[in-house]
Amino acid sequence: MHQRVLRRRSLPWLALAAVLSLGLVLTLQGRFQASAGTDGVSGPDRTGARAAAPAGSAVAENGALSVCGEKLCNEQGQAVQLRGMSTHGTQWYANCVTDGSLDVLANDWGADVLRVSTYVQEGGYETDPEGFTRLAQEIVDKAIDRGMYAVIDWHQLTPGDPNANTELAKRFLTDMATRYADQPNVFYEIANEPNGVGWESVKSYAEEVIPVVREHDPDGVVLVGTRAWSSLGVSDGADESEIVNNPVNADNIMYTFHFYAASHDDEYLDTLSRAADSLPMFVTEFGTQDSAGEGGNDFDMAQRYLDLMTEKNISWTNWNFSDDERSGAVFNPGSCDSGDYGDLKEAGSWIRDRIRG
Repeated sequence: MHQRVLRRRSLPWLALAAVLSLGLVLTLQGRFQASAGTDGVSGPDRTGARAAAPAGSAVAENGALSVCGEKLCNEQGQAVQLRGMSTHGTQWYANCVTDGSLDVLANDWGADVLRVSTYVQEGGYETDPEGFTRLAQEIVDKAIDRGMYAVIDWHQLTPGDPNANTELAKRFLTDMATRYADQPNVFYEIANEPNGVGWESVKSYAEEVIPVVREHDPDGVVLVGTRAWSSLGVSDGADESEIVNNPVNADNIMYTFHFYAASHDDEYLDTLSRAADSLPMFVTEFGTQDSAGEGGNDFDMAQRYLDLMTEKNISWTNWNFSDDERSGAVFNPGSCDSGDYGDLKEAGSWIRDRIRG
């Protein structure tokens, strides 16, 4: 039975108790403990402590999610669908992911989930692993504080072969899984858009890095990118059957699909529909524009995708929560610096209304 996760409409913050002599800070309910970091990255370490989700939030209502059959299910075993936004690359648009913007996303828009995109190349993680890990953790913490789920997105793009970044991925995923092992909020998206390689290569990568996550977070849901820019292979002339016939050898995983409505028509939509009957699917990125996130909006085609995802309980995050000049960004240019998070592009207004549901 389809169930939308309950949405929080207010943020009843817990009062903080006195600082103890050992430097531990406890809430009045004793449900959150912050301690000195052990992963080499500064900031509050959530390892070994489960932060209390605000009452009425998605996480408070549903708890830790897991894969049951082809669906994402809550702690009561009921199928859920998450709806939310993806950040742009944090090396460019971290200024759009603030306390103010996330208050709007969680409380006004009613989003359940935030995808936090850490690019590997393009001036991203490889240039400063500790700095970008710290930044990703700061943003994930903000999502946790608001009772949202967070997709930790290892946003490899160029080169398209995820095996080119395996060692970096292991380092990043170790830092993130160690920190969030006891948090019910997080997903681990281990490769954004594999491209230029076959499914066997993507599968091999997944089976090498998933144990890294499992070593620290045995219960976290892992999201596996599919080949040809997470199109289930369609952009390379294949389809979902290669995964159905040769799935990743791991439990509690889902497969990702990306689409851009002005570029990806019925063939892509039909493939997603078939795949969702055999595989656990999560649409971690989509837009109403072309595949570059530019140009005019095809809202009619996008709505067909959203209707399908609602019908089949497929969770989604829209690209992207920034004020990039392209039509795919939700805010008008300059909005993030000014703090005017109501200054939305046409696509921003449209997706806000769909998240509100």
